[in-house]
Amino acid sequence: MPDSVVEFVPLGAETWALFERLFGPGGVQGGCWCSFFRLSGPDYKAVGREGRKEHVRSEAQDGKPLGLLGIIDGEPLGWVAVSPRKDNPRLARSRVMASDEPGAVWSITCFYIHRRGRRRGLATALLRAAVDYAAEQGAESVEGYPVEAGPRTTSADLYHGSTGMFTDAGFEAVEKRGLARALVRRRIPVAR
Repeated sequence: MPDSVVEFVPLGAETWALFERLFGPGGVQGGCWCSFFRLSGPDYKAVGREGRKEHVRSEAQDGKPLGLLGIIDGEPLGWVAVSPRKDNPRLARSRVMASDEPGAVWSITCFYIHRRGRRRGLATALLRAAVDYAAEQGAESVEGYPVEAGPRTTSADLYHGSTGMFTDAGFEAVEKRGLARALVRRRIPVAR
């Protein structure tokens, strides 16, 4: 994005309105509000769209790390969910996302790029900012669960990011998971 300056801001009480504007009235992906990994399966279904929104809003107001907004010219155009792995209970039950990495592990679970922000390198910029943010918060490693992009891959398939995007950002493939998924990890160097 050489022609645009991107500002990365954590989701919190003061940035909630930007998050709402980016996600629109429906909350993206059937009203997920980026709560899918943060709630158990039964809870996710039980609370419905408004309950999911309220759950994420409550966590934002409490100051929990949830992710970063990518803002260009004052407009929220992108999102990356990055938070401590322990705050995403569904990851442990997933065949694709389960990991036994010890320590302060953070997870990048999803990206959302508004159509006006696509094909501008925003997802890559958000990924790099997410690693920096996690490191600043004390992460020892950051994991991702990307998709191996192919000729039939749609933008909707890429909400976990692409394998190439992660490896270009210094992530190492830990294990291929299924035909088109992988567990990738980037260790954060310890400051001396």
